[in-house]
Amino acid sequence: MTDFVLEGRRVFVAGHRGMVGSACVRRLQRENCEVLVAGREEVDLTRQADVESWMERNKPDVVIVAAAKVGGILANDSFPAEFLYQNLMIESHLIHAAYKVGVAKLLFLGSSCIYPREAAQPIREDALLTGPLEKTNEWYAIAKIAGIKLCQAYRKQYGCDFISAMPCNLYGPGDNFHPTGSHVIPGLLRRFHEAKLAGAESVTCWGTGAPRREFLYVDDLADACVFLLKTYSESEHINVGTGDDITIKELAEEIRRVTGFEGSLVWDASKPDGTMLKRMDVSRLGELGWRASTPFTEGVRKAYDCFVGAQC
Repeated sequence: MTDFVLEGRRVFVAGHRGMVGSACVRRLQRENCEVLVAGREEVDLTRQADVESWMERNKPDVVIVAAAKVGGILANDSFPAEFLYQNLMIESHLIHAAYKVGVAKLLFLGSSCIYPREAAQPIREDALLTGPLEKTNEWYAIAKIAGIKLCQAYRKQYGCDFISAMPCNLYGPGDNFHPTGSHVIPGLLRRFHEAKLAGAESVTCWGTGAPRREFLYVDDLADACVFLLKTYSESEHINVGTGDDITIKELAEEIRRVTGFEGSLVWDASKPDGTMLKRMDVSRLGELGWRASTPFTEGVRKAYDCFVGAQC
């Protein structure tokens, strides 16, 4: 276990306005470090010259790559070129510029969708590249796999302390609640909330409700990021999650309770389920000494409060 010190460092959080980036900014405020941020109006992360110029001027000591083009099944399947191109550009420019300016440590954040569709459960880190990906989000997954390999390549060739972490499905304050571009938890929170306000008799959900998913509250991920920056320095990526999963049907019932919707649920089996099982093996992170702390119901309640404007 390494002992990397964040205190007194300049930490650049790329993607600070997103759900993950904003959570990292909140968590870093407890570390007595200087947090650097840059909005799109200041630097376009898809343009190499912009990124290198900003990094050269600001010279961060640490970089967290939380910037990404993200979305749910529909968005991934509808805009494959955007998901592949934008994510490749963002991560490539940040990682290369970090090398050029001599960043002491970089953390790249991926996604559990990097793993094969039929990977053995729970999914170990060494399952990467052992089978075909889930078709509905393979473009995003391929970009994230490239980010992992890029960090490994810069570590191997140049000795850079670049690490990668793969979180499971995330949710919480700052999530994207767009009606068609969101992930499952914010999408269902919005749909059930609007159904309650409209007095609807039912809510229709995609698929069969049978797939199982593992969900991590975003502030827990941010805490894990700080933990890994301080303690982890290996080439292999590391899983970040809770180690537990629930069915999408159980998730919908939980969201119905949290939002107070009293109508019925209808499942549209003509819509895709996505990967049926996707629980990750988080034993390596547990052995290092980190575990998630936010109970699921509490996290969903906080996410809902954020959506209705109570705590955002």
